[in-house]
Amino acid sequence: MAKTDYDYIIIGSGIAGLNTALLAREHGSVLILTKGKIDDCNTRYAQGGIAAAIGAGDSPMLHMQDTLAAGAGLCEPEAVRVLAQEGPRQVAQLIQWGVPFDTIHGQIALAREGAHSVPRILHAGGDATGQHIELTLAGLVRQSGITVLEYTLATRLAVEEGAVEAVEALDLTTGQTQSFTGRFVVLATGGAGQLYRYTTNPPVATGDGVALGFLAGAEVMDLEFYQFHPTALHRQGAPPFLLSEAMRGEGAILRDEAGQAFMTDYHPLAELAPRDVVSRAIAHQMEKSSGGRVFLDISHLPADTVKGRFPTIYKFCLGYGLDITKEPVPVAPAAHYMMGGVKVDTWGRTNIRGLYAAGEVACSGVHGANRLASNSLLDTVVFAHRLVASTLGQAPAPAAPEDHRDVKATLRAKALVCSTMPSLSLAALQDLMWRNVGISRHGARLLLAARILYAWQRTLPKAVDRDTYELHNMVVVARLMVEAALLRQESRGSHFREDFPHPLPDWEKHVVLVKEEDIQ
Repeated sequence: MAKTDYDYIIIGSGIAGLNTALLAREHGSVLILTKGKIDDCNTRYAQGGIAAAIGAGDSPMLHMQDTLAAGAGLCEPEAVRVLAQEGPRQVAQLIQWGVPFDTIHGQIALAREGAHSVPRILHAGGDATGQHIELTLAGLVRQSGITVLEYTLATRLAVEEGAVEAVEALDLTTGQTQSFTGRFVVLATGGAGQLYRYTTNPPVATGDGVALGFLAGAEVMDLEFYQFHPTALHRQGAPPFLLSEAMRGEGAILRDEAGQAFMTDYHPLAELAPRDVVSRAIAHQMEKSSGGRVFLDISHLPADTVKGRFPTIYKFCLGYGLDITKEPVPVAPAAHYMMGGVKVDTWGRTNIRGLYAAGEVACSGVHGANRLASNSLLDTVVFAHRLVASTLGQAPAPAAPEDHRDVKATLRAKALVCSTMPSLSLAALQDLMWRNVGISRHGARLLLAARILYAWQRTLPKAVDRDTYELHNMVVVARLMVEAALLRQESRGSHFREDFPHPLPDWEKHVVLVKEEDIQ
């Protein structure tokens, strides 16, 4: 009989899950559950790199200042301090494990991206950083003897008396269910980009961990903040492929249909402004242009430089008839990164004993209202390390909640009052979210989305396979995002409301949502 009892059960196999597993293996038995192959994850698609204050003229303090500035007043300072100070050491761990970061003359090459004051972005393979990290860590996991169950979907967390006891899972190859018990359960499932019609995320990004945690009683936080990457390829017949922020860091220029640069009209940092600013600027330019197009232009740089720095992007665009060394390429914003998630402290702990979260599914407040570019990969390695340390008794006792920064609420039941009710499907959900909970929002559209989602949740088909379980999870997460967006009656960072277009001092606090009894 297969072993079902482990010290650590890790749900997800991106950088957060793999990093946690490699650290935890020294302290007990480890099981990784992943609903696809081990390398089906967001990490694989991360192009730009990982930020760390390791360069000359840089410091953790400067990195902290940049992160706080990008977060628009909502970052938790202690989480940011931990990220910036511990980042260099955890990047050194990745190097020790064999991640092949690019070098120049024997020194780590550092690039600059939007809202960073100095070059501090480590990259690998030019623009294939995530792929190299994923391949390196996955290889180490395979060699380590860690148990990995691919095509196994976690469907429920069993919680008794405030502590997690087991993970129920569905074997997608056989259709059989199984229960695994563990001392510690770690959510590392990534984001929820599939909620949107246009996203840079792969098909696995369906918000599973947020739904699992919330339905088990875990608090979730900051889900109104979803980051849209400004520059995804926008060409008929092509997917919204990410064109890394590093391109703008290297000098790429955003141009309108007439070939004119326009970002100085929106922000003094121009192309290197925070992502929310650039995304809204592009959306505005697309709306007011006759052809509805905006272009990213790096053709003024030497062709060999572009091909060497961005080989993946160059080859992908060339496959669709676009040569980035010779011509501007059409771009548009796409859903990219979930700043909110399951609420954790700086040790990865949730409000449920034994339940932890790491990576994009977790929210410590480190990213605030708008994540600083390339802080996401750093977030995973820093807080995965602290998570494992916490399980070993190396963390202080959980602090008493500081609710002065929190607005706590439950999902409010809302009856559908519109005359026509769209049928639920993945495409309908993605369209609803894109139109009503996208780059720009309005209370009326959010309320409509809330009512439709409430009705949809009560007509969901029984969850029996991957597609139906994912649909259940996405509807739950969509409701949470809409509720948080309705509550936050201001604009801040990636959350922009047309009916409340300015940030308000009274809203320098987090929206925390907790489960009510009727949510299934």
